[in-house]
This record gives sequence, structure tokens and C-alpha cells, in this order.
Amino acid sequence: MSSFRINSECGGARAGELATAHGTVVTPIFMPVGSQASVKALTPDEVSSCGYDLLLSNTYHLSLRPGVDVIKSLGGLHRFMRWNKAILTDSGGFQVFSLAALSKVTEEGVSFRSHLDGSTHFITPEQAMALQEALGADIIMVLDEPSPVDAPLTIVRQALERTHRWAHRCLRAHTTAQQLFAIVQGGFSPELRRRSATTLSEMDFPGFAIGGLSLGEPKDVMWEMAAEVTAYLPKKKPRYLMGVGSPEDFVQAISLGIDMMDCVLPTRVARNGALFTAHGRINIGNATHRTQETPIEDECDCFTCQNFSVAYVRHLFHAQELLAYRLATIHNLRFMARLVSHARQAILDGTFTVFRNEFLARYRPTDEAVRLAQKQKWLSARDR
Repeated sequence: MSSFRINSECGGARAGELATAHGTVVTPIFMPVGSQASVKALTPDEVSSCGYDLLLSNTYHLSLRPGVDVIKSLGGLHRFMRWNKAILTDSGGFQVFSLAALSKVTEEGVSFRSHLDGSTHFITPEQAMALQEALGADIIMVLDEPSPVDAPLTIVRQALERTHRWAHRCLRAHTTAQQLFAIVQGGFSPELRRRSATTLSEMDFPGFAIGGLSLGEPKDVMWEMAAEVTAYLPKKKPRYLMGVGSPEDFVQAISLGIDMMDCVLPTRVARNGALFTAHGRINIGNATHRTQETPIEDECDCFTCQNFSVAYVRHLFHAQELLAYRLATIHNLRFMARLVSHARQAILDGTFTVFRNEFLARYRPTDEAVRLAQKQKWLSARDR
């Protein structure tokens, strides 16, 4: 029996349910990122109260610190971080390959030096499975080879073929009931993207991710590639677009039939004083907010908006109080959860196209040049 069920469709958008060992997750869904077994600034209960049933952790970070053996000895990732809902773990391939100067790939696997202490490590597809099985996540990812944004087509093709071979090896090595998702690659070549989606679909994975996008390329290119891939993926299995998390992109992705997304953006910009509203981000540091007695958004039901004024949150940022990061993060995560809920209800009601058009007409996205500059800065920090 399939773990994924589609409840309703509206145009290309889908509302579904994904069954996991730690409960059923309704889709579409945005996953907060807790790379190191923690969504920055929040407790697990606070993440849950924001409306989340699934979050993401990262095998690369956890294998370096505190070590997968430590987490396994303490009862697995759920018990270690006191999160009793579903977890997806990324294999860490993106992080390893983003350390291009510190890594070397062969057919067997990839060797890399830790960004923490320079120690040398080697990971194979089989080891990626063993590490994630030891962590005990509900959904785990294959080890893939993403290609750099500026890679020539020959390099992209080589990485793609190796990704497919490694996917086979991951399938053979996978021994648990955890749901193993494949990752479609292919750079910005429609032909390679189609080939990757078709090849991996034939391997009968429970779910499929789209990798190698949202890395600083123009958005029209990203959407072209995402649409190319979804057209060739199995309709009855979940589709996961990796690394996408701005509100306007989330709505656009849903319209293409994407079911799952993750990104550090909502929590990261929150810690930098950028707060989501129905009309776009506000900069909490602006002088106009100094005496603003209203909440960040009148209709928001998050803990921050229900209890504090914009002026108070601005004061916390200017005073460099740690509470500022918590309150801002709670608001942005709750904003994304509410957006998910409204999008899902619109799909169920058959009105998603109207919902999408009204949201995108109202929401003012970040300036494209600023967005690209921020993206490059964050990628160079290697903290996804």
C-alpha cells in the first residue's frame, strides 16, 4: 500500500496525505530546517505549536557533531532532540559538494575534509544509508552528486549518470522501513532533467526530490526546470523541491504540483529582522516601527503577534536581546504554516488558482538583485 494519498487536485496543485512512522503529514508542506537537530532559537514544542508535523535534519552536520554513533546510543534522532513527529534527513550530499575545495569524488564515493576541524572523511552511498538508518528518520535521501551552477554540460552529464548509479546502490543498501527518496539532478538542461526524472522513476522509489535548483539561478530558469521534472515524475508519489522557502516561491511551486519544500530562509531572515506579512517582508529595524503598537500582522495567531507589539520586537533587536530571535522566528514559521494551510484549503475547495493569483498580486517579493546577493552570501557560508 502506498504511503502517499492525493485527496484533491486543482489545476496542477495537489492536497495529499503522507503516512510516516511518526504520524500522517498533510501536504503541501513546508519543512523547517533543523540541520543540527535544532530549529535555531526554538524548542521542539515551539516548532510544533507553530503548526509543523515534519522537519528536516542533516546527516552531514550530525555525523561531524555530535556523531551518529552518539545519537544512536541515546535512542535515535527523535529521542535525542525530543521531537515525536516526523523527520526527514538529507544525506548531506549538498553540503559535501558545496565544499568543492575540500572534497574529491570518485565512483566509490566522496572524500572530504570537515569544515569544523579539517579532519578527513569518506562517504559512500552505502554509508549514507547506514548513517541515516542509524539516525532513525522517517524519510531519508539518497546520496547524489549535485553539479555546480556554472558547470559545463559534460560535467553535469557525468554527475547525473553517477547520481543514477548511486541511487541504485542506495536502493540495494537500504534495509529498513524508512521511506527512501531519490533526487533528480541535471543542472539547467531540460533534456538531462527529463532523463533523470524518467530513469529514477523506473527505480520505484517511494518519493522523489528535485535537487540542484534554488542555487542563485534566475527564477524563471528554476521554474522551467521544476516544471520539466514534475511532468515526468510518478503522479501518485510525493514530489519534494529542495531548498525553496520564500512565500511567493512556495505558492508558485504548489501550482506546479510540488508537495514538499524546505529552506532555512524563514528562520534565517527572521534572525536578521526580516518578518513576513501578507504584503511582503518588513524590516523590523526601520524607524517607522519604533512606536508601532500593533502586532506584526493583525490577523496572525502566532505567540508573538498575540502578545507583543512591533515596537517591542524592534526594541529587542536594537538591544540585541536573544528573545528577539525567538519571537521573530516563531512569527515567520507560523506565517509559513498558515500559508500552507490556506493553500491546502483552497485546493480542497477548488479555488487554488484564485488564491494563488490574489496572493501573488498582493505579496511584494524581495528585489531580485538583493535576493541573489543574499543567496550567494548564504551559500558561501555553507549553512543550509
